[in-house]
Amino acid sequence: MQRPGFSITGLIVFVGAALSLAALAVDSNASAENIVSRAPFSLGARTHETRKERTAAVQSPNASEIAEEIEAVSSVPPTRASFMAKWDKVSGANGYLLDVSTSELFSDYVEGYHDLDVGNVSGRVVTELRPGTTYYYRVRPYTANGPGSYSEVTSATTVPTTGLTIHATFDSSIIGNPNAAAIEAMINRAIAIYESLFNDPITIEILYRYSTTAPDGSPLGQGTLSRSDYTVYMVSWGTFIDVLRADATTGNDNLANASLPANPLSTNITPGSANGRALGLNTPPAMFADGTVGDGGPYDGIVTINSASAFQFTRPISSDSYDAQRATEHEIDEVIGFGSRLGTNSNDLRPQDLFSWSSAGVRNITSSGTRYFSINGGVTNIVNFNQDSDGDFGDWLSAACPQAHPYVQNAFICPGQYSDVAATSPEGINLDVIGYNLSGTPTPTPTPIPTPTPPLDVCYPNFTTAEGCDALNSLTTGAGNTALGWRSLFFDTTGSFNTGVGGGALVLSNGSSNTAVGAAALLLNTTGNNNTAIGNLALQSSVTTSDHVCIGGQAGSGLTTADNNIIIGHHSGVHSVFGQESDRCFIDNIHGAPVSAATAMTVMVDSDGRLGTVAMDGPGGSSSPKGIRPQAIPDAAKQAMLNRNIQNLQATVTQQQKRIETLTARLKEQAAQIQEVNAQIEMSKPTVKVIADQP
Repeated sequence: MQRPGFSITGLIVFVGAALSLAALAVDSNASAENIVSRAPFSLGARTHETRKERTAAVQSPNASEIAEEIEAVSSVPPTRASFMAKWDKVSGANGYLLDVSTSELFSDYVEGYHDLDVGNVSGRVVTELRPGTTYYYRVRPYTANGPGSYSEVTSATTVPTTGLTIHATFDSSIIGNPNAAAIEAMINRAIAIYESLFNDPITIEILYRYSTTAPDGSPLGQGTLSRSDYTVYMVSWGTFIDVLRADATTGNDNLANASLPANPLSTNITPGSANGRALGLNTPPAMFADGTVGDGGPYDGIVTINSASAFQFTRPISSDSYDAQRATEHEIDEVIGFGSRLGTNSNDLRPQDLFSWSSAGVRNITSSGTRYFSINGGVTNIVNFNQDSDGDFGDWLSAACPQAHPYVQNAFICPGQYSDVAATSPEGINLDVIGYNLSGTPTPTPTPIPTPTPPLDVCYPNFTTAEGCDALNSLTTGAGNTALGWRSLFFDTTGSFNTGVGGGALVLSNGSSNTAVGAAALLLNTTGNNNTAIGNLALQSSVTTSDHVCIGGQAGSGLTTADNNIIIGHHSGVHSVFGQESDRCFIDNIHGAPVSAATAMTVMVDSDGRLGTVAMDGPGGSSSPKGIRPQAIPDAAKQAMLNRNIQNLQATVTQQQKRIETLTARLKEQAAQIQEVNAQIEMSKPTVKVIADQP
């Protein structure tokens, strides 16, 4: 919860306009962190506390640490800047000296890791390393008589990818604790989650503590499980909104940006120092180990785990213990960006307040009524915000223990339950839309948290039926539609006689007479008509095509331009040679499949598209049949063959008749020419004269 009783760490206390970025530009990571703005921002600090559930017994403010059992160190993944060095303890040793080097021969040492006394523990997290680098380490035990022999040399390699890096610093409350190895390993597991989720090229500096007191030495409040103190900056509304819009990299970012208000809701927005750098602002670390802020402060924030609470550092968690990793992730979230202006004396919004709604299109940034986190203008309730002043207003609403949804950011925590931040968890979505960049493929609009199923309506207008969150949500004049499933037929306004069964089925469609059964069936269809898609992701890429029948998971999933196809089985509908074709039939799992020689039949198709079979010899192997048995041809097949022969003969006769007619015409022409020549010959003959004898 926010604690207004603190002079600096409980409120947004801005350390004067004189602390401009000119004074704070000592950030050594600035050149590598894509800083795009160097305008001066005022500096401040915030505090957050996470509490036990109300029914749990609380410790007194001056409670002492619980004597824990020494926990074994479980598997710990390396991060971009750290790894866990582990070794077997030696009987009688008072402690261990640790060496770390980039040389297997230890010709040199990583700064600070030569004969480092790590105490009587079985492991140590080695921090502030380079990504993608192989390191070697060894230890030697020591007693009152001096050091012993070195252990075997062990190697470890940091994560090679670039992206978000969290530098962990452990104070004496952890390093000097008998459970130091387990505590450090737990913290490193939490850090590895964030480094795997986000690829922002920034380094976040966090100091970790395990104590019953706050960084300034005051006792932790009653019921407090964990606490975070962190740096914030006061950034003008326009500057922050501009860099937030420019940072969009996922579909969720675009949805969230579309819901941002057209006019300012406060003069400034106050991101955490790490959040500001993720957006390209010059907001360097500025917190000191006692929780105060100022020029040269080395930390973005401080995370304190209450050592007077029954924490467990390995999983699974026993029913009477709290999960230390979940608490650590909760406070890391606060340091890197979570929080609300509610519960403070400031009117300036935190980034998270930009996505606080009470209903579709209605914002709520007050502690009254219902508030929930939404990235699409309040249409989808991802998770409710806490409205209980005993908890933090930037945390999630918490149910009674055990919680059905034990999210990391719940305001009140239950023993025996644990969870982690994920790309699709409310925490991951929140961090994404306030400025952090997800490393993996972005996810679509998140599925709302489950709510009790309402009773079925007795009847619906326009002969329609709709069951499921936002099913047929946009319908105006369309009739005869049936939508069953989350957001099925969501954008349909005038389309009629559609049936969508399954989450997201026909979600974008405004066409008519489509049937889609299966999650995301006909997912992208907008104006296509008379399609039938049965199966998960069937016809998923079709936008405007029509008259398809596709049956099977992903059947017709590749069709984008062709129409009127029949596809049965897991086939994309795209021919390997001819590509997109219309008016075709595809049946999967037939070509090249073996058949029984005893019962093999060949399939024939007549001009009406009717299928039939003809008995034949099967090959008995994994190849297609070679021919048919003539004696087995039925009358229908014989007639079909005769008809085909007759058609061929008729075509031949017709062709010959045309040739005869052509020849006849030529003969007539030649006869006429002969007659004309004969006539000319007759005319050219000499005249015969008769000479009579004269007496």
